[in-house]
Amino acid sequence: MAGRGEELKLLGMWASPFVVRVQIALRLKGLSYEYVEEDLQSKSELLLRSNPAHAGKVPVLIHNGKPVCESSVILRYIDEAFSGSGPSLLPADPYGRAVALFWAVFVDDTVVQLLKARSQALRGETVEEKEEGRKKAAVAMETLEGVLMESKARFFSGRDVPGYLDIMLGGLLGSMRATEEMCGLQTFDPTTTPLLAAWAELFCALDAVELVMPRVERLVEYAEAMQQPRTAVSSTTN
Repeated sequence: MAGRGEELKLLGMWASPFVVRVQIALRLKGLSYEYVEEDLQSKSELLLRSNPAHAGKVPVLIHNGKPVCESSVILRYIDEAFSGSGPSLLPADPYGRAVALFWAVFVDDTVVQLLKARSQALRGETVEEKEEGRKKAAVAMETLEGVLMESKARFFSGRDVPGYLDIMLGGLLGSMRATEEMCGLQTFDPTTTPLLAAWAELFCALDAVELVMPRVERLVEYAEAMQQPRTAVSSTTN
């Protein structure tokens, strides 16, 4: 739990996979926090003031009155600011940290972009575009399958508990499964990426994850109800 005098407040929106990342990290570290649900169509003054550089995007973690923005940055901040609580998210050795951070960037540069592309494609997609998206997703997943294989463990962290890279990818799982259902494309193929498929099931079964991961059905309903151009991955989250 956060120490005495520590105040943690998370500004978020339930469907955002980036907010889910932060919630998972906080729970894995055993930190108590206040969650504030934001209406991204009518953002609070607190959100706008806390993240003026990015027009009030979520998530924002406020620690003792000081805001920290961007999910990847927030995860590192949590790990460093609360190093004495729960498991470390990043390896202690510099090389191990560098490797984890490198693949985390890969996740944001490829998987997140594929999610956004799929979401945009829901408005109209040719057979050729759908096949091109499937190929790009397959290459990205096969790459991550190799990374997981090299970890020689059930998690990317190389341990029996998830770490930074697990959370960076795992926070996206709800949105990935929602877009799978809506687009008819499978992300984790048990035949070609069996380790990733097993990892996804294991990760989602964790207590810290189950409590905050949105249900796929609810994400699909939300995406279908949204007027374009927004879908399961909101452009006002990071």
